[in-house]
Amino acid sequence: MFEQLSLFDSIQSQKSVVVFDLETQNLFSEVGGDRAAHLLKLSVGVTYNATTGQFRHYHEHEVEGLIDELFNAEIVVGYNIIKFDFRVLAAYTDRKFSQLRTVDMFDHLYRRLGFRVSLDSVASATLGARKIAHGCQAVDWWRAGEIAKLCEYCQEDVRLTHEVYRFGKENNHVLISQRSGGMRRVPVMW
Repeated sequence: MFEQLSLFDSIQSQKSVVVFDLETQNLFSEVGGDRAAHLLKLSVGVTYNATTGQFRHYHEHEVEGLIDELFNAEIVVGYNIIKFDFRVLAAYTDRKFSQLRTVDMFDHLYRRLGFRVSLDSVASATLGARKIAHGCQAVDWWRAGEIAKLCEYCQEDVRLTHEVYRFGKENNHVLISQRSGGMRRVPVMW
């Protein structure tokens, strides 16, 4: 079971918050569905250290460094990292991602709302900012060798993730767009 943090725990451990996202070389439809996440393969992973304010990019041949950074963090923050990103990385290590102190905002919102909310929906409603592309486009960039675009996209997702995390931590809520129009305020504790 993943250790989801409360707001109090998160505030107490501010000095080494690492925000993280990754992109893959393949799509679920190409590897046999979501049960085969271990076959997706890392194309790029990006971290943001909230203490230093620095982004780091990791490519597949540097995956051990990415995993080390995550395991050295006090808190790992992401969006759908428990059911996606950690499962992709599990193919590269025997380490147990369930041991990481994790704030998975997607999981937190899903448990609170009972339905899935995309990072784009939360970021656009909460911050007035949108993602610059979609994950399928990231696979296309990987295959076309457009690594700079791929890295920029992943880094921007990490930046948005950090900003949503920070907003929720400071305000105890985030906003989501409702299908019927308008915004919904969602209390959060991370």
